[in-house]
Amino acid sequence: MDAKPPKRRTAIENGETGEDLVLATLIGNGDDLGPLVRHAFEMGRPEPLVQQLKHLMKKKEVEIEELCKTHYEEFIRAVDELRGVLVDAEELKSDLASDNFRLQEVGSALLLKLEELLESYSIKKSVTEAIKMSKICIEVLQLCVKCNTHLSAGQFYLALKAVDLIEKNYLKNIPVNKIKIVIEKAIPIIKAHVEKKVTTHFNEWLVHIRSSAKNIGQTAIGHAASARQREEETLERQRKAEEMNMYGMEFVYTLDEEVSEESPLKFDLTPLHRSYHIHACLGLQEQFREYYYKNRMLQLTSDLQISSSQAFVESHHVYLAQIAGYFIVEDRVLRTSGGLLSDEQVETMWETTVAKVTSVLETQFSLMRSATHLLLVKDYITLLGAALTQYGYKVGSILEVLDKSRDKYHDLLLEECRQQISNIFSNDTCEQMVMKKDADYESNVLAFHLQASDIMPAFPYIAPFSSMVPDSCRVVRSFIKGSVDYLSHGVNCNFYDTVRKYLDKLLIDVLNEVIINKVHSTGLGESQAMQIAANISYLERACDFFVQHAAQLCGIPVRAVERPRAGLTAQAILKTSRDEAYLALLNLVHSKLEEFMALTENINWTSEELVQNKNDYMNEVVFYLETLLSKAQQILPLDALYKVGSGALEHISNSIVAAFLSDSVKRFNANAVIVINNDLKMLENFADERFESTGLKEVYKDGSFRGCLIEARQLINLLSSSQPENFMNPVIRQKNYNALDYKKVGIICDKFKDSADGIFGSLSSRNTKTNSRKKSMDVLKKRLKDFN
Repeated sequence: MDAKPPKRRTAIENGETGEDLVLATLIGNGDDLGPLVRHAFEMGRPEPLVQQLKHLMKKKEVEIEELCKTHYEEFIRAVDELRGVLVDAEELKSDLASDNFRLQEVGSALLLKLEELLESYSIKKSVTEAIKMSKICIEVLQLCVKCNTHLSAGQFYLALKAVDLIEKNYLKNIPVNKIKIVIEKAIPIIKAHVEKKVTTHFNEWLVHIRSSAKNIGQTAIGHAASARQREEETLERQRKAEEMNMYGMEFVYTLDEEVSEESPLKFDLTPLHRSYHIHACLGLQEQFREYYYKNRMLQLTSDLQISSSQAFVESHHVYLAQIAGYFIVEDRVLRTSGGLLSDEQVETMWETTVAKVTSVLETQFSLMRSATHLLLVKDYITLLGAALTQYGYKVGSILEVLDKSRDKYHDLLLEECRQQISNIFSNDTCEQMVMKKDADYESNVLAFHLQASDIMPAFPYIAPFSSMVPDSCRVVRSFIKGSVDYLSHGVNCNFYDTVRKYLDKLLIDVLNEVIINKVHSTGLGESQAMQIAANISYLERACDFFVQHAAQLCGIPVRAVERPRAGLTAQAILKTSRDEAYLALLNLVHSKLEEFMALTENINWTSEELVQNKNDYMNEVVFYLETLLSKAQQILPLDALYKVGSGALEHISNSIVAAFLSDSVKRFNANAVIVINNDLKMLENFADERFESTGLKEVYKDGSFRGCLIEARQLINLLSSSQPENFMNPVIRQKNYNALDYKKVGIICDKFKDSADGIFGSLSSRNTKTNSRKKSMDVLKKRLKDFN
């Protein structure tokens, strides 16, 4: 190797070509000559390459010969040494053979033992491997047995745990291939079986929970109703305490320490949780979520459909309880299922339900024709709202439907009350109520604050009103209760003003209208008209009770409605109706008095003989007035009594004056004036006696019934006066004849003819006096003619 470089340099020096040098370098480096050969043939010049190869071959042969010559001596020396080594190797071989023989003699027995030992080790290893494999197989088979046991017992979660354990810890390490194949095939089958079974159980739970939703909802609504009742009882006790303390009565109000706790709603979600957990173990968690939501939405859609075979008023409690139960279940699922439902999904369910229920209620309310039905449905809806509000659901949109329907409800309620009040008025006999025991008094008088005194009267007690009053008050009270029941627990908490508005509408548009129709009805007698007028005054008094009752039911303190201007507009309307009833009564009284009076027929206006006895017609008039005022004193307030008495007597006075003015009376004489004067005195005595006996004198100290006869009295005094011409004296006229009209006096005086026209009139002892009065009357007639 050390000699090569000099030789290469020698070759170059010897004139070798560059191509030979390249070829030599490639061969010396062991490179592939293929590309060079391919290039030579491609160029069509293989001969030069062949020549170069031959030249190179010859040159290598020369180098080999030179190399052999150079190392020949060393080779000979090495051969000699090799021969010596060969001799030593033979000797060593002989020694080894002898040693091997001795070793074979000594180790043959040990070799047998070693073979036995190695065989034992091999058997042990095989047995150990077999035991290990058997243990693995036994453990796997035991897990399979457990899995089958759990599957048979329906314990699917434990079965899946066993399968999962087999898959993670054993499946890849099972030594028996057949067992491994069987288990690998069985695992998907087991999982599919578990999924099918769990889905079946879940579907059964879906059916069960839907059938249980109604009972769940009814129970929750029942709890809400009980809570509402307890709250109302507490408020009622509080109101009573405030009222009693306000009136100076000591009353201690204590809260009940024992508050009944409603038992929680019980329903089983275990099948749902088990199904959800098992599907999570199977890796089907999202699929189960979608399956649950889809099926529950289908159930909700079905539950939101109302029954077409049954009226809504009969089926609404089942319909609403089903919805309540549904969302109570969903709330529990949302809180306990660990992500099975999302808040957005529950919100979507609720919004769908609110939209559907709102539409159903609006439609059904529009079809209802009974206020009772509307109230029944409304109460259940508010209880539904109270129950679901506890679970965080927003029920404002549903309650707004109730608020929109309040006008319709009150219109229906007003119509029902109109029918009831009309029946009460039609069936009323307009006779004073007779109460035989204190229970009747409390229910008909005290219940509506109609008593004139706080002292309990003696029984039997004759009330100043007829049965129309307490019966109408009961209808109004029931209307207030119905109105409050509908408006309470709704959107608006402060609804007293709304109740009062509808109360006013009832009293004005219904009660007052029926009263007016009754007042203007044909065939009404004085007694009936008087009783109706008395009834109106008590109904007017009952308005204060109606306001207080409405305030109590609305939770408003009574003192808040006792302030001025807190009353009802209906009071003023009823007062106007009462005045109209008085007017109708007076018209009837006037008609009756005209029948009794008939002065143009009952009086002999030109009688020559003086009749000292009173006329029969006046006895009838006085008897009629006695009866009328006695009745009025029993049932009418003093101001109404005064109006009736003064109106009747004033009409009599007007009738007397009208009789003198009547065209049928052509002339009259002093005897007729004397007769009417006697009748008028009888009437005046009666008027004074009744004015005092009725107690009007103490109230109207500056007035009297006699004053209602003033025009007739002044006319009779003028006709009976010895100096009638004094009528034209302003001072005397203002003092004695201020109620008389010039024109009327002139007409009447023209008809007056003195009775001294008889055949012996000139011989009478009254002749001088009569002539003097006649002259004075003639002067008055003349002056009145001049004045007119």
